[in-house]
Amino acid sequence: MSWLHPIDKHLLFTKNDKEDPRLGECVQLLPKGDLHDFPDNNFDFAILGYPDDEGIGLNGGRVGAQNAPKEIRTFLYKMTPHLATTTFPKILDLGDLVNKEKPLIERHEKGREIIRTLSQKGKHWISFGGGHDYGYSDSTGFMDVYAGNAVVINFDAHMDVRPTDKGFNSGTPFHRLLQEFSGKLDFAEVGIQNQCNSRHHIAWAQKHGASVFTLDQINEQGLLTVLKNFMKDKEKKKVFLSVDIDAFTSSEAPGCSQSWTTGLFTKDFLEALQWLVKNFDVRGMGIYEVSPPLDSDKRTSKLAALISHNFIFATLNKA
Repeated sequence: MSWLHPIDKHLLFTKNDKEDPRLGECVQLLPKGDLHDFPDNNFDFAILGYPDDEGIGLNGGRVGAQNAPKEIRTFLYKMTPHLATTTFPKILDLGDLVNKEKPLIERHEKGREIIRTLSQKGKHWISFGGGHDYGYSDSTGFMDVYAGNAVVINFDAHMDVRPTDKGFNSGTPFHRLLQEFSGKLDFAEVGIQNQCNSRHHIAWAQKHGASVFTLDQINEQGLLTVLKNFMKDKEKKKVFLSVDIDAFTSSEAPGCSQSWTTGLFTKDFLEALQWLVKNFDVRGMGIYEVSPPLDSDKRTSKLAALISHNFIFATLNKA
């Protein structure tokens, strides 16, 4: 059974109007849905879906994120190219990683293999979760190639460094990352909220090299200032961004397993994202835990698509 399942071609939106192009017209699909069929040089960005929220359920969260990859693509592929660009991106949609006959840990490892392959080819990528447990797949696939020269930033209300003695779930990705790659990366948790985290988990992460920036610090100093201080002297390193959508205030991202009225704001995040891409080599980004069944007027899926759009065109305009 193939691990990669192609998306519905109807998601590749077009107005059939050369004066009104859409991103759906910039997308090619993986030829055979096989890892070894990646075209080598004819795409700028790869997109991969993880329609899997088993890890959220195992962590006691509200499921629904398995529907997110399709919903996010729906809005992303309807968007127009950025007004500041005259070059259209070449996007390869790898489809969705689906094989629920296999244990969750094997799904994680297959995701890791795909991201490692993309990183080895020097490609940019965006992944759509699914549960944040796939942050392990993305971050370790990235680290397999860039260990010793890498930065991983997790934007999140939660640390997600729970120990794995009770199994793997959406709360364990960065416990696994730090155990495996401690001392080989610069790792930051950004947006951590007081009511969502254990002091013990924070202390464990800091002991293993993590820098932790709480929402209180961000509210006092500003998100961009916090990131500028953390990223000082890291200009030559490769960067992966992990975005758990519950990092945002529920007024802007209600559709997730856990949403709070406190959190990051879209305007501040997009400003920070633009700065990171302009000044650093951001190789990939994962967006996790968007839950369409819990969403209000599709606001959260649209936010995930907007973040992706900004990442694509900030990267393209930099080239």
